Amino acid sequence: MKPFFRVVALAVAMAAPVLPAEPRPDPGLERSLRGVLQRMQLAGAVSEHRLAVSLIDLSDPAAPVYAGVNDHDMMYAASLPKIVILLAGFERIRAGLMEYNPAVKEMFTRLARFSSNADASRAVQAIGFEYIARILTSAKYRLYDPERNGGLWLGKAYGGPNDFWKRDPLHNLSHGATSFQVARFFHMLDQGRLVSPRWSAEIKEILSNPGIRHKFVKGLADRPGHVVYRKSGTWKDAHCDAALVEFGGHKYVAVALMKDPKGGDVLPRLIQHLDDLVCDRTPGLASD
Repeated sequence: MKPFFRVVALAVAMAAPVLPAEPRPDPGLERSLRGVLQRMQLAGAVSEHRLAVSLIDLSDPAAPVYAGVNDHDMMYAASLPKIVILLAGFERIRAGLMEYNPAVKEMFTRLARFSSNADASRAVQAIGFEYIARILTSAKYRLYDPERNGGLWLGKAYGGPNDFWKRDPLHNLSHGATSFQVARFFHMLDQGRLVSPRWSAEIKEILSNPGIRHKFVKGLADRPGHVVYRKSGTWKDAHCDAALVEFGGHKYVAVALMKDPKGGDVLPRLIQHLDDLVCDRTPGLASD
């Protein structure tokens, strides 16, 4: 067992066992999700573990429900893990270890909305790789959890000097994610449980008004009234997107990680189907 993995495993074992409240897995919602993927002719990508999807229906805040397919598969996620820079950054700010000023806000905004690699790398150097990993593996978040096959990981910046730290101890990925843990991130964001309610609201604002109009944003562009808080990732055949979407009385978290050259064409259609799925459901009505 690698030294860092031993430290992570020990920290998890010693930590309080209670996780932040999580949505109830819903068999009916999962059947509907699998039906969507089947109709989209994505069964092959699912069976080959080239596609992972998570969906949380938050339309009934008293009874959120969850469905996932390959949701604990840890995959290369390109720029999607930049969301953990925001989380660790605001934890550092709350601890008084980093100043939050207009320049820092602009840096965070550019790395989130426009996926600026230069700003992401500057932020990582200011926060520190080890601090980021400590936040991800902490009892408060467990966004990287060996008992759940990993999760969100940032072991490399996005260019510039000293941009490499270490790959994740389970899958040897520099920028990794599971759709399950990304969905948890956005659910905790909606709950105000990232850092604090105050800083959750700030993170949410930074993730609003996406500057790159592809994938999920492209798919929802012709659906007026949808408010999208998102972060995507693209590198070669890795296509990823994650969003908290609000529309009328509906709210949901959608995450898709795909390894396919055509992933950029698939994800806009996928989010349309997921949007229809959520908006056609009756909140509070048992689906199993």
